[in-house]
Amino acid sequence: MKLHRLFSAPSLAVTLGAALLTCAPFALAAGLPAAAIMEPLDLTGAGVGFFALGIFVLAYALVMAEEFTHLRKSKPVIIAAGIIWGAIAWTYHSQGLPPELPEEAIRHNLLEYAELMLFLLVAMTYINAMEERRVFEALRAKLISSGFGFRALFWITGTLAFFISPVADNLTTALLMCAVVLAVGGDNPRFVTLAAINIVVGANAGGAFSPFGDITTLMVWQKGIIDFQGFFVLFLPAVVNFLVPATIMHFAVPNEQPTAANEAVVLQRGARRIILLFLATIATAVSFHNFLHLPPVIGMLTGLGYLQVFGFFLKKTAQRDRVRPDDAEHNGQMGSPVAFDVFEPVARAEWDTLLFFYGVVASVGGLGFLGYLELASTVMYTEWGATNANVAVGVLSAIVDNIPVMFAVLTMNPDMSSGQWLLVTLTAGVGGSLLSIGSAAGVALMGQARGKYTFFGHLKWTPVIALGYAASIATHLWVNDALF
Repeated sequence: MKLHRLFSAPSLAVTLGAALLTCAPFALAAGLPAAAIMEPLDLTGAGVGFFALGIFVLAYALVMAEEFTHLRKSKPVIIAAGIIWGAIAWTYHSQGLPPELPEEAIRHNLLEYAELMLFLLVAMTYINAMEERRVFEALRAKLISSGFGFRALFWITGTLAFFISPVADNLTTALLMCAVVLAVGGDNPRFVTLAAINIVVGANAGGAFSPFGDITTLMVWQKGIIDFQGFFVLFLPAVVNFLVPATIMHFAVPNEQPTAANEAVVLQRGARRIILLFLATIATAVSFHNFLHLPPVIGMLTGLGYLQVFGFFLKKTAQRDRVRPDDAEHNGQMGSPVAFDVFEPVARAEWDTLLFFYGVVASVGGLGFLGYLELASTVMYTEWGATNANVAVGVLSAIVDNIPVMFAVLTMNPDMSSGQWLLVTLTAGVGGSLLSIGSAAGVALMGQARGKYTFFGHLKWTPVIALGYAASIATHLWVNDALF
């Protein structure tokens, strides 16, 4: 495609950024006082402010075009973050302003990023370890051989997506359930489309009521705004968000019976114990945060130690991994031992997502340092009102990734009740279901079920999903009225 040729080179963002940064000195200094200050300047009306905003918009345009350009989303935002903070530091230095202010600000952003990145890295490592031990493969094989009809599988995969995503991330959950759908109904495009939409809605809704279900809920929990158990009051609104569109779509699912396939999968040794260790790791993180008042990431890293020690045990006893001859075909090992290496799951973590998260945190942090987030907070949370602003955040997250949207809200830190914080957590989590590009789960499934689950196929059912979105908000306002 022409568009692919136009944007595919990662050097585009570097070239444009370098050119703009070269010209920036002539525009940035306009109207800035030279006197030393102890608080960051409001530079929303200065050249550096417009320059930084333009760089961020350009970078995010490349992120949103990832499906067409195949340029990984982490690349433009990482470059944008460096250019934005470089422009800020140059402005403070050239105007004789305290250079410690931008330095302290970016260090604060890096600390926030490090906590979340390490937390997510441990969770991803456990998920990858369970995948390597064939836990998800066994679940998929069980569903394929079940003999359920299309409508039953529509509900089973959607419900499992809803209940697995609070523990595993919604991306992994959606990919697992979509693999089941493609295996049993790949020759029926209508079923695949409806089941994939249902999985995306279910995975996003399930992740909204758990601190571990989505990066946005994790950010709110680690920030200390909502306690661990406080998120579970969103369970009923999340159920409504899933059930309303699923019930309507049910009648459009073909009422047919697919051919069942007999497939046996043998779990690798230690699979069940790794599941238990993951639950113990979650318990450790929650305990460290609730009872010892330590960052949850400390508990998660301690849990990584659990997996490392168990991995050492598996490696030392690798001779026990020799499979029986009748299992060799299913296990794919041909009778040879398989040594578990904990660093392989670490290497297979979603590094593009983790690095994208850095670019977002640093870029949004830079815009906040310039004063744009305070300006946005005044407009949204003072003039519009908290409820309208939080509903708008959810709609915005369907177009722009919910990570920068939620990080921006957390950086604004508007004065809101716990009910309003839970509302924005809910809307940012489930709002991404409105469009297929609104969440990582939707984008991944468009690639996995290419040609069967598409942007326009999802868009056709957006009014139904929007009905569930509105119903979940109304449910939260009604059921959790005492929190407002």
